[in-house]
Amino acid sequence: MSTVIVVLARLLSGAQARWVGCRPDRRQRVYFANHTSHLDFIVLWAALPAELRAFTRPLAARDYWERTRWRRYLASRVFRAVLVNRGGTAPGHDRAALIEAARRTVEQTADALGAHHSLILFPEGTRGDGLEVGAFKSGLYHLCRQRPDLELVPVYLENLNRILPKGEVLPVPLLGSVTFGPPLTLAPEEDKDTFLARTRDALRSLRRS
Repeated sequence: MSTVIVVLARLLSGAQARWVGCRPDRRQRVYFANHTSHLDFIVLWAALPAELRAFTRPLAARDYWERTRWRRYLASRVFRAVLVNRGGTAPGHDRAALIEAARRTVEQTADALGAHHSLILFPEGTRGDGLEVGAFKSGLYHLCRQRPDLELVPVYLENLNRILPKGEVLPVPLLGSVTFGPPLTLAPEEDKDTFLARTRDALRSLRRS
C-alpha cells in the first residue's frame, strides 16, 4: 500500500525532491515544513527515499485522521502517524489546561521519536495561504529542549495549496516542489524567540523567487 501512496502522491503533485545544502541521511531528524494543504505531509513523506521513509513518522491531527475508517487505516498502517490533539481556545479550556495539553503533546512527540525514528511536522500549527510562512508555535523549541541532539531540516513545499485548495477534493493539474534545506540544531543557551525566528527564516529562505 505504501508504494501505491507514494506513486499517487508523486503523480498528483508532480513534485520532485530538491536537496539544497543537505543530503539524505539515516540519522534522526525532524523535517519541518510550511503547511498549506492536506497533501503536505503525504507529498513530503513520499519525497523521501524509501530507506528514510520507512523510519519517518508524520505528526498529524487526531480529529482529521480518525474521522473515517479509511483515514484511520492510512494513519496507523501506512504512515504510522503520530496523532495529536489540536490546541484551541474552546470554552472551558483555561490557560493552565492548554499549557498542560501542549506539554503532553511535546512529550508524546519526543516519545514517538524513540531511538530510531524521524518526524515530519508543521510548526505553524495550521494551514496558511501559501503566500507567507506564518509564525511558528513553540512546540518545535520545546521538543529540541528535550532532544537537543536532533538535526532539523527545513522543507519548503511549493504550490500544494494550488494543487489541492482548501475545501476541495479534486486536485488541479499543476506542478509542485519539495525543497530540503541545510540542517540546523538548537544552539546552547538559545532562547525560544531567537530559535523560532531562525528556524522560520531558514524555511522561508528556500522559497524560490
